[in-house]
Amino acid sequence: MPPAADTTTSPRTEARPQTERPSTSAKYPGWLIVLAIAAAAVNLRPVVTSLGPLLDSVRADLGMSSTLAGLLAAVPSLCFALFGFLAPAAARRIGPIAVITAGMGAITAGVLARSFAGGTAVFLLLTALALAGVAVSNVLLPVVIKRYFPEKVGPMIGLYSMALSAGTALAALVSVPLTSALGGDWRYGLGVWAGLGALALVLWLPVLIAKRERGERAGSADAPAKLPITRSRTAWAMAGFFGLQATGAYVVMGFLSKIFQDSGIDKGTSGALLAVTMVIGVPVSFVLPNLAARRGDQRLFVVVLASFGIAGYAGLAFAPAGAPWVWAVLVGLSNCAFPLVLTMIGLRARTAGGVAQLSVFAQGVGYLISIPGPILVGWIYQATGRWYGPLGFLALLLVPQMLLGLRAARARHIEDEAVHPAERVKA
Repeated sequence: MPPAADTTTSPRTEARPQTERPSTSAKYPGWLIVLAIAAAAVNLRPVVTSLGPLLDSVRADLGMSSTLAGLLAAVPSLCFALFGFLAPAAARRIGPIAVITAGMGAITAGVLARSFAGGTAVFLLLTALALAGVAVSNVLLPVVIKRYFPEKVGPMIGLYSMALSAGTALAALVSVPLTSALGGDWRYGLGVWAGLGALALVLWLPVLIAKRERGERAGSADAPAKLPITRSRTAWAMAGFFGLQATGAYVVMGFLSKIFQDSGIDKGTSGALLAVTMVIGVPVSFVLPNLAARRGDQRLFVVVLASFGIAGYAGLAFAPAGAPWVWAVLVGLSNCAFPLVLTMIGLRARTAGGVAQLSVFAQGVGYLISIPGPILVGWIYQATGRWYGPLGFLALLLVPQMLLGLRAARARHIEDEAVHPAERVKA
C-alpha cells in the first residue's frame, strides 16, 4: 500500500502508468504482440455486426420466430457480462495470453460452425460460443496492454480501439455485398468471417508458445490480482459510464438506419449514414486515447463527447433529413466514449492485475446495465410511433453518463480506494 502522500502527486504523475515491475515486452517480438492485439481487436464485433444485415435471411432459413430473433439481439450483452466475469479466474489459472488465444479459437470455431447450423437452438449455442471468446478477450486485452506496454497505454489502447472500430464497420458494410458475391447464401456470408479469427489465432499461438518456453507461469504478475473492488467509487462510476455509453452504441447500431428511413431517406443512403457513425470511430479511436492518456484526468473529453451526442440526438429528433450527415458524424463522435473508457480503465489502476479487476467489473456490470436500453427504446417507439420519445430518452441518458464519467475520469487509482480505511491508516 503506497503512503497517503502519493495521492497528492501532480495530475501528470498520477496519469503515468505505474506497474509492479518493468515491462517484460523485450522478451517477445514486439511487432508480433502489436499485430496480435490488433488482429484480436478486429474480431471483437463482426460476430454481431455481420449478422444484423443478414438476419432476415437467417430467420427465414432456420424458421426463427420474432421472439427468438429478439433474444438473439440480447445475447451479446448477456454473454459479454457472463463470460467477462469468468475471465479473471481463467487468467489466474493459465494466464491472460492463454485465455485470449483460446478466445480467438472460440471465435473462429463458433463463427464457422454456426454457418452450418440446421436449427435455431444450435445457431444460438454456437453464436454464444463465439461471443464467449469475444467476452474474455474484451476484458483481458487491456490487461496485456498494461502488462507489456506500461509506458504506451494510450497509443496501444488507441490501436486496439481503432482496430475494433474498423472490424465493426467492415462487417456491417460488406456482409451483404460479400454474401451476394458468394452466391447469395447467408451461410457463406457469415462463415467467411471465421477467416479473420483464424488469422488472429495464428498470430497469438507463437506469443503463447514463447511465453511457455520462457517458463512464465500463469500465476505471475501478469495474472489478475484480487482486490475488493466494490469498495472503489471510481470502479462503480466506471461501470455506470461504460454501461450507459454501451446503451447508446447498441441503440444506434440497431435503430439509426430506421430513424433515417422513417424521415424519407432511402435505404442505401441510410445504410451509408450508419456506416459514417461507425467509420468515424476509426481515426478518432486512435487519436483520442493518446490525447486522454497525456492528461491527469479525462473530464474534458467526457463533457465534449456527451455534448456531441446531445446535439446529434436533438438534430435527429427535430430535423433528421435536414442535415443527416452532420447528425451521423455527431452521434459517431459521441460513441467514441468507448475508446475513452477503455483508456481510463488502463489508467485508473497501478498494475496489470488491477486493470484486470477493473476491466471485468466495469465491462461486466456495464453490459448488464446496457441490456434494457435497446428494449426500452423499441417499446417507446412502438407505443408512440414516433422517434421524439426514444431520442429524448437517449439524450437524457447522456446526463448521468456525463456525471458518472466525470467521477471516473478523475486522477485516482482503484487500489487506493479499495483498501479499507482502517488498513489505510495502518499503512
